[in-house]
Amino acid sequence: MKEKRYAKAQAQYTDYVVKEPTELMLFLSAMMPQASRTKIKSLLSKRIVYVDNTITTQYNFLLKPGMKVRISRNKNVHEFHSRLLKIIYEDAYLIVIDKNEGLLSVNTERQKERTAVTILNEYVRQSGRQNRVYIVHRLDRDTSGLMMFAKDEKTQHTLRDNWHQIVFDRRYVAVVNGEVERSEGVVRSWLTDRTLYVYSSPTDDGGKESITHYRVIKRKNGYSLLELNLETGRKNQIRVHMQDLGHPIVGDGRYGFEEAPNPLGRLALHAFKLCFYHPVTGEVMRFETPYPPAFKALFN
Repeated sequence: MKEKRYAKAQAQYTDYVVKEPTELMLFLSAMMPQASRTKIKSLLSKRIVYVDNTITTQYNFLLKPGMKVRISRNKNVHEFHSRLLKIIYEDAYLIVIDKNEGLLSVNTERQKERTAVTILNEYVRQSGRQNRVYIVHRLDRDTSGLMMFAKDEKTQHTLRDNWHQIVFDRRYVAVVNGEVERSEGVVRSWLTDRTLYVYSSPTDDGGKESITHYRVIKRKNGYSLLELNLETGRKNQIRVHMQDLGHPIVGDGRYGFEEAPNPLGRLALHAFKLCFYHPVTGEVMRFETPYPPAFKALFN
């Protein structure tokens, strides 16, 4: 069954390998000499040109040897526009997005509003009334960054049942209060979710063991910029562990200092890196977004 699905996924794209430095428009013109410049610009605007698995619309994007340029053959592509999220990658089985802070991943029983799921469902249903996306993991409302969704139940189950084998690198960047002394370290505790609040214990009290690795990127002006690598993925894990470290995340009203200023007007937590093996093809997928400029501005 997997072989059939793999063949189906491959048939939806035309792949080219870059052999020498050039701009994307020049490369596509050389690979498709029969296509006009207007036609190639149309392909870019329709978001069906990928460079190393990332949708690329910039005609003068600089290509390097070894990069892979992929063009979707899907004729039913619809342009996607949203102020709340960006689609970073899409194929027959997956959608990877960059979510803005303030956007819920999915509705809860208490909260019925526009979410990442409802926005993406509206988008995929343009190509078929029965199409929908399936939640695989979540980001807190106030956390921005990379999220992955499945486009069918089988892919969703594969990802959920084999998450730790499939996802091999998942990192966040955060600005925390205070200047963290150690350049790197590990926070380990047992977390218990009591619906509205997650409690942390340094010893096994029946909660779930949770491990967060951190590395200091910069210290200045009473703040620290940290890169965080999750060994486990519990609810509110990073926020609770930064509280345990004595350096809560800037803008965290739940696990932070009550009187701490919030110069960013948001929770300073962003999921910037997501790397995994494609659940159908086995291909290595790597996605990374820049650190939010506002985070860096605190250190200037």
